[in-house]
Amino acid sequence: MYKDTFVTLGKIFAAAATSAGCPGFEKHVSGLKEIAQNYHNYNGWFTENFVKMQLLSLSKMLNENDLTRFEKVYGENQPIEKTVKIIAAGNIPLVCFHDIFCVLFSGKKCVVKFSQKDRLLPFAVMNILKELNPELQDRFIEEKDERIGFDAIIATGSNNSSRYFDYYFSKYPHIIRRNRNSVAVLTGEVSDEDYQKLGEDIFAYYGLGCRSVSKIYVPKGYDFQEFFKHIVSFSDVINNPKYADNYDYNKAVYLMSGTKLLDNNFLLLKDDSALSSPIGVLFCECYQNLEKLSERLSLQCGEIQCVVSNQEISGLKTVPFGAAQNPSVFDFADGVDTMQFLKSIV
Repeated sequence: MYKDTFVTLGKIFAAAATSAGCPGFEKHVSGLKEIAQNYHNYNGWFTENFVKMQLLSLSKMLNENDLTRFEKVYGENQPIEKTVKIIAAGNIPLVCFHDIFCVLFSGKKCVVKFSQKDRLLPFAVMNILKELNPELQDRFIEEKDERIGFDAIIATGSNNSSRYFDYYFSKYPHIIRRNRNSVAVLTGEVSDEDYQKLGEDIFAYYGLGCRSVSKIYVPKGYDFQEFFKHIVSFSDVINNPKYADNYDYNKAVYLMSGTKLLDNNFLLLKDDSALSSPIGVLFCECYQNLEKLSERLSLQCGEIQCVVSNQEISGLKTVPFGAAQNPSVFDFADGVDTMQFLKSIV
């Protein structure tokens, strides 16, 4: 029912992110490009480059072959008079899109409470979808001041806000998402291309996404200068005042406490057993036995969004370097199948 609508939306996203044409939809493409160019004035983290990166990633997600398979797996999306509320996060541009897609694709009504950090872009996408498919006019609604009734909820936030969500929405069918981070495991030989792709996983969206790599595991004896040498091309991140402020603040705090750091003037490397590093900081840890590391990471799966590596690791589901920020339509956040959840709401 909505597959063709989303395929078309994917083409519009691709055209807005690149110089590709999209005949008949120039108005929508132009509107998204204008938002991308100016979004940093609304949210200093959302640069044109990263907005377009997200649009391009979503365009790849919305390819016709994958959506056809998705439809076969989850069935045709016939209209169902059930309403699902989405409380959206605002850490990266259009981070709520996959949830919106799933709710609409399941045939249910979608009510979204957009984050004030990221409202203009998803609001524009909402209007594009309604123009592409008028049937969505009353099936995709933004919740503003007036509360709208709902039958189920998908809420994403911090560990603190998730406790609030658990308390207030416990009586509804729900998916409550908390903080997660992604990690990288370096094994064996790491090529120049591997390092470049790993850099994308670390620095995309300034490390604000749950799929952004916040920690790397390296073999014992690893030369960190090799890592620094290969990520110089990402030094432009320090030109963003918000990133620079975080980098400078965290550096000052660590130095005042006598913490040992490696520093290349735009990224701090800190030996730390934790998974979640502050902006401008990348935690690192050496391992001696890959099998034991795999077992340890498996036990921490509830805190990890994805594990990226240049090789497959026994016992772990991994994604290749450079793929962390490009999930497919079948990659559900936190490993929870959103479509199966939605199908259970009848």
